[in-house]
Amino acid sequence: MTYTVKEIFYTLQGEGANTGRPAVFLRFAGCNLWTGREEDRSTAICQFCDTDFLGGTKFATAERLAEEVAGQWFGNGTSKRFVVITGGEPLLQLDRPLIDNLHALGFEIAIETNGTIDAPEGLDWICVSPKAGTVIRQRSGNELKLVYPQVGQMGTAVGAQHAAPLLDPASFEQLEFRWFFVQPMDGPDVERNTDLAARYCLENPKWRLSLQTHKLLGIR
Repeated sequence: MTYTVKEIFYTLQGEGANTGRPAVFLRFAGCNLWTGREEDRSTAICQFCDTDFLGGTKFATAERLAEEVAGQWFGNGTSKRFVVITGGEPLLQLDRPLIDNLHALGFEIAIETNGTIDAPEGLDWICVSPKAGTVIRQRSGNELKLVYPQVGQMGTAVGAQHAAPLLDPASFEQLEFRWFFVQPMDGPDVERNTDLAARYCLENPKWRLSLQTHKLLGIR
């Protein structure tokens, strides 16, 4: 297995239940919902992605990649090391050898996935962020984090003709997650979207508000 990695960096987790926790972010290249090229955005299933996951560095072995992750950890003390594996869609590349090598170096492993691919065994934290127009295969985990609001239709672009109605958070409540978050969609309407997300949480207490605090702080 050759892994293609966009970037590895040490920061604070900015979203969800682990907000504020120091972590190494391992961002894999590639996604199954968008090519990452701007010319393809209008025909992608997911059109609102704000992440650059094109290109990157190749690692020939899981051991070498795990060592690179460990080299980015600068935390002191006895607290457990923490790595957040993201993308793109990280489950296109994450496998059991990498999980085992990261565990061997003392890492607790979290993943942020769109949920369209089953997660391998051995992960310590699973965050699923559903996207309109997809079928969720990973139906259990620690947290479900829904970017809000979303519109779209199965297999076609968000905003296309005959687009499906607003993706309803309530449709995910039967899934097996401990935490349920709505996170305002970033962009020119972020203030309006934040108001909508906050109002939804007030009216539906099962859901909590997740903000992109790393952007508010001006860090990665």
